[in-house]
Amino acid sequence: MGKMAAAVGSVATLAAEPREDAFRKLFRFYRQSRPGTADLGAVIDFSAAHAARGTGPSARKVVRSQLSVSSVSDHDAHRAGLQPVSKWQAYGLQGYPGFIFIPNPFLPGYQWHWVKQCLKLYSQKPNVCNLDKHMTQEETQDLWEQSKEFLRYKEANKRRPRSLLEKLRWVTLGYHYNWDSKKYSADHYTPFPSDLAFLSEQVATACGFQGFRAEAGILNYYRLDSTLGIHVDRSELDHSKPLLSFSFGQSAIFLLGGLKRDEAPTAMFMHSGDIMVMSGFSRLLNHAVPRVLPSPQGESLPCCLETPLPAILPRDSVVEPCSEEDWQVCTSYLKTARVNMTVRQVLATDQDFPWESMEEKKRDITIEGFCHLDDKNCQVKRVKLNPDS
Repeated sequence: MGKMAAAVGSVATLAAEPREDAFRKLFRFYRQSRPGTADLGAVIDFSAAHAARGTGPSARKVVRSQLSVSSVSDHDAHRAGLQPVSKWQAYGLQGYPGFIFIPNPFLPGYQWHWVKQCLKLYSQKPNVCNLDKHMTQEETQDLWEQSKEFLRYKEANKRRPRSLLEKLRWVTLGYHYNWDSKKYSADHYTPFPSDLAFLSEQVATACGFQGFRAEAGILNYYRLDSTLGIHVDRSELDHSKPLLSFSFGQSAIFLLGGLKRDEAPTAMFMHSGDIMVMSGFSRLLNHAVPRVLPSPQGESLPCCLETPLPAILPRDSVVEPCSEEDWQVCTSYLKTARVNMTVRQVLATDQDFPWESMEEKKRDITIEGFCHLDDKNCQVKRVKLNPDS
């Protein structure tokens, strides 16, 4: 309780900036927070054994969430690399109906597949990424192949320039989000990865959303100095379906606020393997990531990523083997980074995109991808910009 009170007191004494709302004030506090101090005492840790019981003002908001255990077979869960749903822990927060937090439900070793997919497969063309504005399609054709030797020997050459994978900030899948128009369109679509669609469908079904269709994804690639600005995901045309979020790598602080930014948000940790579901009332709430936390042990992986992927996988698994060589590259990357996958259904059943004039389509194509790291429209922002980023 002492640390909790100290953290709340620190926030209260933080000098407000002119016209600063309650969300922005807490965002700034956690962005400047010092790991291992009382600054993080009010942050909820759902992975802690006492999370459901509650030990302080924020933790007392934590409630158990019910899952639809019988809706997903143990076999289908295993195919996606997940434990049986009966073994998952699921929590909610008082005042946030529709918000579900599932601390790492992945089977030991199976996160390896999803990390490798984010770095090696999903970053490839025809998917869209932040590097497309500054580079030709040929130059960004295979970021993994161009980066793996840099990353494999990163420890031996600290002064080397950043690899392309380390300059990656976001990738879009399926219906590609246009950062400037803040819209999706039927004209800008590539096939959504079937393995990620299957994983998303199992999680959505377990949370009571049978029939969920994974139609669009945004992958955010965080360095230790990256933040995710305060925003609401409202561009999808069907808000009755949930937003799913999967975290891998270094831990981060997530802030969940209200419908307006003058409502103070609740802070929580997101660790590797954690899944969040925003649905119902919580689907359109303000949220942000003010801080990615470096490992207390220096440049190292979270413990849950140290277990290798099993050599023998279910015959019909969507998870694929991960070579030692590939995991060496992933390990080098994740020691100072975090990857987050968000998956959403864009359209309701039998719904079409609204008609757009040719002039509107031309304008959208012209501005597509013009998202800078220091641009207010860019989802992942860097606190400090390096010349080579």
